Amino acid sequence: MSWTTPAELKAQVQKLWDRGLILSSLIGGESVFPRRLTLKGPDSRELSDSFTEVRDWIARLSGAAKQYRIVWRSSKHRILGANELPAEIWIDTLDDALGLIGKRQEALQFADMVRLTRDGQPMLLPWLEKRPLRAIELAEEWPRILSIVAWRLKHPQPAIYLRQIDLPGVHSKFIEGHRGVLGELFDLVLPPEEIDATATGASGFCRRYGFQDKPLRVRFRILDPTLALFPTESDHDITVTQATFARLKLPVTRVFITENEINFLAFPDVPEAMVIFGAGYGFENLASVEWLRDRVIHYWGDIDTHGFAILNQLRGFFPQAASLLMDRETLLEHQALWGTEPSPETGALTRLTCDESALYDQLRRNELGSHVRLEQERIGFEWLVEALGRV
Repeated sequence: MSWTTPAELKAQVQKLWDRGLILSSLIGGESVFPRRLTLKGPDSRELSDSFTEVRDWIARLSGAAKQYRIVWRSSKHRILGANELPAEIWIDTLDDALGLIGKRQEALQFADMVRLTRDGQPMLLPWLEKRPLRAIELAEEWPRILSIVAWRLKHPQPAIYLRQIDLPGVHSKFIEGHRGVLGELFDLVLPPEEIDATATGASGFCRRYGFQDKPLRVRFRILDPTLALFPTESDHDITVTQATFARLKLPVTRVFITENEINFLAFPDVPEAMVIFGAGYGFENLASVEWLRDRVIHYWGDIDTHGFAILNQLRGFFPQAASLLMDRETLLEHQALWGTEPSPETGALTRLTCDESALYDQLRRNELGSHVRLEQERIGFEWLVEALGRV
């Protein structure tokens, strides 16, 4: 029988909780209770044909009616006579609803958060009303989060590292771990002139809200001994800040970028060239280096869908970038060393050459095998030497 069960009544109230409506009402949102729940009961035919089942259904509803109210109606049946049947189910109060779904403790926590926020940072109440379930997840951390918001309001454009914020119980890892919610709260309370709208996402948190950001770094090797930056015989593995790298204007004509550290360290000498240790997706450390724009750039990544996606992204900054050892011939010659790409990229990549695009399509469509991947470090060193000879 498809008559409403006590579990389905509970599910209706749980849905109100899951939508955040119950908690939002504690702040000043739309009143939720008293509320009539949806009830489907037996019709007259079912009443006569399945009277025993109807009686059991009524007993189950009545037995579970501690947190809801049943409105009864009299039903007169030509065979069964007069009977009292549930006609409506009501949740009269917030407390009844919380008891039914077992959420009284969470509601008390949220009420405490509302009081704390109203007393300390009332401008954040709209956030609590909009995201009450997310707020509940942060109940234990909420006092510290409020203290960070209060500190930032008292220090316009702080220009210090997160590590330098001096608050009891608050450390930089705590702030970094809560950048998402802190960003939403800062956007609510800070004046527009104190927010750098061009900085977005987790990586732009510090710059967006006036904190000192950890400097981007570039790690590189000069591949031409005659261009060595330091007068030593040992190999130069150099790491500098992005700002320093941008000012170097190194006298090289060719730049290689590779994603594997051993490949970076073992990269052979090449006249008038250098190699940069890449960082996968994201080229913020290179994007503003103007002198790279008139250099020949070669990118060497894995032969898989993400390798081509990274190459595609690099060309957004440096359209002249060419791929190195990321071709069909190299892939097929190393078939014995293929691995499996765990989560392939499937979107369209608009900056690939025709040959690159054809191989990318074969990989994302699994035409060569299931999630084929050839990591760059598996490619024989002699292949690199031969490729460098061709370029």
